[in-house]
Amino acid sequence: MHDLRYDEVNDEFLVTNPFAQAVLVFRGGADGNEGPIRIIQGSKTHLGSVDRLDVDPVNDEILVPNGDSVLVFSRTANGNVAPLRMIQGSNTQLRNATTLSVDPVHNLLVVGLNKSGRVVQQAPDGTMTARSPGQDGALLVYNRTDNGNVKPRNVIRGPQSGIVRITQMAVYPPRKLVIATQPGEISDMEPENAFVGVWSLDDNGDVAPRWRINAGPKSTMKKPRGVVLDPKHKEVIIADMRLNAVLTFYFPEIF
Repeated sequence: MHDLRYDEVNDEFLVTNPFAQAVLVFRGGADGNEGPIRIIQGSKTHLGSVDRLDVDPVNDEILVPNGDSVLVFSRTANGNVAPLRMIQGSNTQLRNATTLSVDPVHNLLVVGLNKSGRVVQQAPDGTMTARSPGQDGALLVYNRTDNGNVKPRNVIRGPQSGIVRITQMAVYPPRKLVIATQPGEISDMEPENAFVGVWSLDDNGDVAPRWRINAGPKSTMKKPRGVVLDPKHKEVIIADMRLNAVLTFYFPEIF
């Protein structure tokens, strides 16, 4: 499981299960060998290998990135149920959509894309290395209630953005910001270009992050994967997959 979200309003945990192609919901006080209180799973759901999700307790919805689509379910959905809405089609620019986050205050949805395409190259010493020669990753911003083959409102993509792939994001609605982890090429153990970046949900085009925490000796980060915000203490909490650690940064500029 690569994502875990807590719904503070309803005291529930939501977990993805990519192998079962399911979303599991547990009560907040679950302990031990306790089963989920709801499961979204089955042919009607359109769920593929579910990796990440977000929950919107304000509008009672669960949102799931699904490769070339975004699926939106009722928060209380259970069983083999169809999505309430589905963003999908050639106009959406969705491909390799692996993460998302919702801003219920401004009714916006931001989706992170991974770099497309991958080839394996052999070095002179015989080492095999996977590289992604295709289009770089991106952040796509939609209206929260979008449905069908709709164009994104904004697209953040290009060399200045530094985005290769996005693994997890968090939004901060009071300032209309998105904070995203950019762990670099999937095949690199310690990518030189890994960072955590902050953009405005109004940014559009090849836009550099307004703030960034770079991987390296000063931050000690190596390959950031997860992120969560603690506005009360003005902190950004980052999970690093190479360090196998959780790092906390004081970041008052974004709050």
